[in-house]
Amino acid sequence: MTRQRTVVRRAPGKLFVAGEYAVVDPGNPAILVAVDRHITVTVTGPAEAGVEVSSDLGPRGVRLRWRDGRLVPYGAQDERDAPAGLAHVLSAVETVARLSAGRGLPAPSFTLSVESGLHDNGTKYGLGSSGAVTVATVAAAAAFCGLTLSDEERFRLALLATAEIDPKGSGGDLAASTWGGWIAYRAPDRRAVLALARDSGVEEALRAPWPGFEVRRLPAPEGLSLEVGWTGNPASTTALVSDLHRRPWRGTASHQRFVRATTDCVRAAISALEREDGMELLDQIRRARRELARLDDEVGLGVFTPRLTALCEAAEAVGGAAKPSGAGGGDCGIALLDAEASRDIAQLRERWASAGVTPLPIRPAAEGNAK
Repeated sequence: MTRQRTVVRRAPGKLFVAGEYAVVDPGNPAILVAVDRHITVTVTGPAEAGVEVSSDLGPRGVRLRWRDGRLVPYGAQDERDAPAGLAHVLSAVETVARLSAGRGLPAPSFTLSVESGLHDNGTKYGLGSSGAVTVATVAAAAAFCGLTLSDEERFRLALLATAEIDPKGSGGDLAASTWGGWIAYRAPDRRAVLALARDSGVEEALRAPWPGFEVRRLPAPEGLSLEVGWTGNPASTTALVSDLHRRPWRGTASHQRFVRATTDCVRAAISALEREDGMELLDQIRRARRELARLDDEVGLGVFTPRLTALCEAAEAVGGAAKPSGAGGGDCGIALLDAEASRDIAQLRERWASAGVTPLPIRPAAEGNAK
């Protein structure tokens, strides 16, 4: 009788601090922070041939079989019949299986379950659930297969898995979920690394240089409290970024100005964090908000909703700095203000509640934990 194994891995969600939209172009910097809400992936096996997936992010009890290196539901005629809501999980398992196959190992067979702390009764907060579930799935599946991977190798596998679904995403959420804490991140060219993996194999894609890619840890802001507000309106980052890519704005002088200004802002914010200059960091958060507002005015994406605008204005009214976190259009905003000013923090939360913004009890997560 074959002995059952169980592997459990979890990965935190994320918040963008600065650099949204510009970071999707390779080499442009952004600042992100991991948060203390996680997605947990549990892998148990061996199981009957194939993989069974149960997720509170999507369908439960879906049985899939291996066909030509892809996971397809039993009875499905082609891979496009794969169930909605499981794309990132399945792509992560498939990417790990490609690495395993390259090392002479068989396709894995197991039961995989997903439990999310980034949602509330099915409603997402915009904390990077697709990124966190990809990172946690890669870590759990790789450990189950006996693959020993570094943080960067797990990140690279997660990025390859995500890029297979949509290469426009920057991968910043994956980096925050992998390394945890406050990080500076620059994205590689996702189409180039996909081509590398397809032409030379996943193993080579883990070893070869990825031009433009960089991750480094940053110190947490000294003397500042990070406050998070949820607007109550879930938004689709993928849809907003895709919409921007479809518009003629890309490649224009306006686009180039936005990227230059945002890049300069992020670099200044990184310097402020490293020098423990809280006032300068607040100034750069305000500047990042202005650049996003200018982008919104010029392109009409709908980054700023009335509640996100109210969230920012409430923070300014009590001496803080605030902006949307991520693509906007709903989801979360962040505010930074004096950690010692408990009255200001309380007043901010009251102003948010009056404007229909829900203060979330979220704090930065020190580590990625997907080991």
